[in-house]
Amino acid sequence: MLELNGGNAPAGDLIKDVSEATFMVDVIEASKEVPVIVDFWAPWCGPCKTLGPALEAAVTKAGGKVKMAKINVDENQMIAGQMRVQSIPSVFAFFEGKPVDAFQGALPPSEIQAFVDKTAALGGDGGGLDEAVAVAEEMLEHGENEDAAQTFAAVLGEEPLNVGAYVGLIRANLALENTEQAQTLLDNAPEEIAKDPAFAALKAQMELAANAADAGELDALKARLEKDENNHQARFDLATGLAASGDMEEAINQLLELFKRDREWNDGAAKAQLFKIFDSLGPMDELAKTGRRKLSSMIFL
Repeated sequence: MLELNGGNAPAGDLIKDVSEATFMVDVIEASKEVPVIVDFWAPWCGPCKTLGPALEAAVTKAGGKVKMAKINVDENQMIAGQMRVQSIPSVFAFFEGKPVDAFQGALPPSEIQAFVDKTAALGGDGGGLDEAVAVAEEMLEHGENEDAAQTFAAVLGEEPLNVGAYVGLIRANLALENTEQAQTLLDNAPEEIAKDPAFAALKAQMELAANAADAGELDALKARLEKDENNHQARFDLATGLAASGDMEEAINQLLELFKRDREWNDGAAKAQLFKIFDSLGPMDELAKTGRRKLSSMIFL
């Protein structure tokens, strides 16, 4: 079995010119060990001259987690016919001896990288999956939301309980404004994922954002509170709005003040909202740790 070596595999072992005589060994059998990308091309094909090198670069970058087979359709018409190749470039991903994904025509670099990452993730190596999640996170940061969603989904196809991929897929759907799909994923998370702090943080962030939609504009909320400092609903709404705007420190301060004034108000809403903010920040966040200490000191006064 090919050992995944994080970038040290010789290019000659990863990228091969394949013929009808070697297709069974270099694609079918090889894909039972590591995913194989098959590029059907021809010397006269203009787009092939751009796509081929881009695929080779991405495969080389994957460092052994995926291989590439290059097939000249002029010289291997029987294989092209069996694969029903009707135009070139045509690219297939093989895994466990069968085609599992494909595309035709030239693609932009980000989509080429996403295709290679998705294919590499099929191999099931833990390190490879972690790397695929990291790549998808980078895609999200650069606004390549569709590519990120596809990569997260590919990782989950191999490892359904991968927390990073599950949380990432929800975030990608939110970025794509697929709010219903994001909510469905949130509501139906497996128990093992739902217990994870990263999932809890995202869930809390989404709940805070949903609550903020009903809170109102910050200036108006501040004005309501200035008019009546004992308006607990105004203080609660202001804290919710502040959290949604990213001012977590002031949101925590307002909720602590509300808890100090009336800890039982609205069935302990201030305390519940504080825990939601703490969860959204994560257990190692300094604001969350300071806020928890202040809340604890109030509880046990």
